[in-house]
Amino acid sequence: MGINYLRLPVRTAKPRLSGVTMVIDNGLPSAYFADVISSHGDHVDFVKFGWGTSVVSKEIKGKIEAVRREGVEFYFGGSLFEKYIVQDRFDEFRWMCQEYGCNYVEVSNGTISLEDSKKAQYVAELSKDFRVISEVGSKLQMKSENMAPSKWIGYISEDLAAGAVLVTLETRESGHGGMCRPNGELRFGLVEEILDSGFDTDLLLFEAPSMALQSYFVKRIGPNVNLGNIQATDIVGLETIRLGLRSETLVSFEPDEVRRLHLDQ
Repeated sequence: MGINYLRLPVRTAKPRLSGVTMVIDNGLPSAYFADVISSHGDHVDFVKFGWGTSVVSKEIKGKIEAVRREGVEFYFGGSLFEKYIVQDRFDEFRWMCQEYGCNYVEVSNGTISLEDSKKAQYVAELSKDFRVISEVGSKLQMKSENMAPSKWIGYISEDLAAGAVLVTLETRESGHGGMCRPNGELRFGLVEEILDSGFDTDLLLFEAPSMALQSYFVKRIGPNVNLGNIQATDIVGLETIRLGLRSETLVSFEPDEVRRLHLDQ
């Protein structure tokens, strides 16, 4: 960190259990990727190799080596898990993850017709060999819109009970679907019901690909909220949002009298 005489929010230190940042790699060039992780690895806890990009990236092993050098964990996107399930190759999925030396795997049903109870069984089975990050919410807009908050809460509970160490709340990298409406607006009522349900927010990972979503969750939950689907170009920007160093949160963590003064203008 650069020279600082400011009073800033306390950020958890790596390896951390809260305030994690998951960066999505959607197929970045390997040298650029390695440079990003080397430069900003202190601010990154996970890299998710998005959907099935790991299959077509010839430099995937080099990228894995790059994250390991910087103490960053990695896992493959849930869509890759779903592709293996569609082809009835669950054992092969496990073998693939073991061959790459994964500590973490993601289990989801955002695209395929997989009952959430069956998804939880996969969580339980994979928990024997890996730390499992599950995902709740659909990538399909109509299905997302029709999923009541009580369903989200039930599926989160089910995955945690099955052994998930973290449950991701879906918002596609485009900022639509899952927790968001077709126009990208967050389903605020859904989020509030999830937060009111009593879950430890350290066990929830909110996908927030846009600056607006990142700012909202930092202001609503705090600087050490878990956020995911962060673009490589937004790593430093997100950290400034967490620390109140950007307009959106500049006075959010100041004393009440200071905040009132500047918000009333």
